[in-house]
Parts: sequence; structure tokens; C-alpha cells
Amino acid sequence: MAKNNTIWNKKDLLGLEELSREEIEVILSTAGSFKEVSTRKVKKVPTLRGKTVVSIFCEPSTRTRLSFELAAKRLSADTVGITSSTSSAVKGETLKDTAKNIEAMNVDVVILRHTTPGAPHLLAKTLEPSVINAGDGAHEHPTQGLLDIFTMKEKKGKVKGLKVSIIGDIAHSRVARSNIWGLKKLGADVTICGPSTLMPVEIEKMGVSVTNSLDEAIEDADVLNVLRIQLERQKKGLFPSIREYINLFGINRQRLKHAKKDILIMHPGPINRGIELTHDVADGPYSVILEQVTNGIAVRMAILFLVTGGKI
Repeated sequence: MAKNNTIWNKKDLLGLEELSREEIEVILSTAGSFKEVSTRKVKKVPTLRGKTVVSIFCEPSTRTRLSFELAAKRLSADTVGITSSTSSAVKGETLKDTAKNIEAMNVDVVILRHTTPGAPHLLAKTLEPSVINAGDGAHEHPTQGLLDIFTMKEKKGKVKGLKVSIIGDIAHSRVARSNIWGLKKLGADVTICGPSTLMPVEIEKMGVSVTNSLDEAIEDADVLNVLRIQLERQKKGLFPSIREYINLFGINRQRLKHAKKDILIMHPGPINRGIELTHDVADGPYSVILEQVTNGIAVRMAILFLVTGGKI
């Protein structure tokens, strides 16, 4: 942490669409510095001692919520977590009123996961504490995008020029959008693949290639980032059956026979095993899924450090 910089000057982290290449690189570099903390016998540094971090999760979460909590604790911050089911939201209180009451308790960071796209942006405009987007509807999931890119860079040594294929339910995936914004800004070539009914309209305008052929998406790819089928976000069936989806877009060993020998298999979790990935692929030699989870803590430590005014 010896080198000082003035590149990062944002109070909030709301999405990768609004970040510059340099700002993304600052986060990745800072995360690299913090990753070592989690390997120590005593997994803690005093960096955010005296700071208070509150997380508001209005959707279920395992990895993201726990990862943020561990990141804050390893930076020595005080942490408090609430869910919509245990807050006054069940009594009719608005999200803004909930957040303003939390702000009145002199907290430093609010982490928000919400079903409504743009909810973190709304809070950021009205709150003095930093706001971090932990996923807003089908819009963005910036910390997942960053940890995915961090993992790619760690394993491949670069991002620029990598061929990354994102497979599955693109239309409902905030992870896909954050990955695309971040990867394109860092110079990767991105292909998206899935059923035509799960493709956003005019997605090509984001600078990606589009295919409905899984074999085409796998060919020459350095990374496959396989997405979860989000049945809970679909208002109606957008493909005839799960069986057909598995036949056309499920990743198994047979499908990977013509892949690069050093291909990376990624998944943001939770995995629908046997649908998006077979067991032997999810747990196989190409998989870096658990490394993504490990890297999520370092990335979120970096973000907490930067939005609270830290300099590297």
C-alpha cells in the first residue's frame, strides 16, 4: 500500500458501466494487495477500524452477503446486516426511509441488494454514507463482475485480448451486464450465447458477439462464464423445457472435447447442477468456481477501502 494515487475519487460503487478502465484497474490492483490478508493466521488488518458498514439485503444471498461481511470484518470495520423480512419494510416503510434512518445512526457504508433496478443509485443520491450495489434486479452486480475479471486476470495473466464467452440466461442476468461492461473496457473479446428468447434486445450495441450455438461459443474461448437459469425472474416459460436447455446449452465433458486445453470454467453461483454444468465439469480441472468465491473477499475489501477514502 505504499504508492499513493488520485485515480479513485468516487463515494459509491454502483455499476461498472460508469467506471473508467483506470478505475477498474485500481480496484483490481487494490484487491491483489488485500488478497494476502485472508491467508494469514490472523485474518485482520486495522484499515477500517472505527468505520461502520450496514448491509441491506432484500433478496436471498449466500456468497455476496457473507463475502461482504467477511471483507468488512477483515478490515476491522463494525458490521450490521438486515434483511427486508426483519426490517420495518414489512410494516410498510419505504427503502428511502429505512436508509435515511440508518444514515442517522452515523454509519459509513451502506451495501444494498434490491429487486428494483436503480435502487442503489437512488440511495446514493440522497445518502451521505457510501453506497455499494450488491445487485439491483437484472441491472448490474458490479462486485461479481469485478471478482470474475480479477479471477480471469489472476489465472491468465491479462484481460486484454482474452476471448470470453458468457453462456445462458443473459436477459435476466445482472452478472452478464457487469461482466460485459468491465471486460469490454479492459479490452477482452466477449461472446454471449443462449436461447434467443433469453437474449436482451439490441444486446449487440454493448459490443459483444451473439450466437445461439454452444459449440461456436466454446471454440477458441479462453473463459466460459456459465450463468444460472433464473426461473424466479421469468414471468413465463422462455424455453420449452429444462431437458431441451440441457441438450442445447448445458456444459459437459463431451462439449469441452474441442475446447482449449487451458480453458477456464466459471459460474457466479448458485449452480443448478446437471442443468448449466454437470458435476464433473463444476468440480473438474477447468473449474475456478471456488477461486472466484475466495477472490470475492479480496475484491470487496478493496471496494470498501476505496469508497471510504483509502489511497494505495
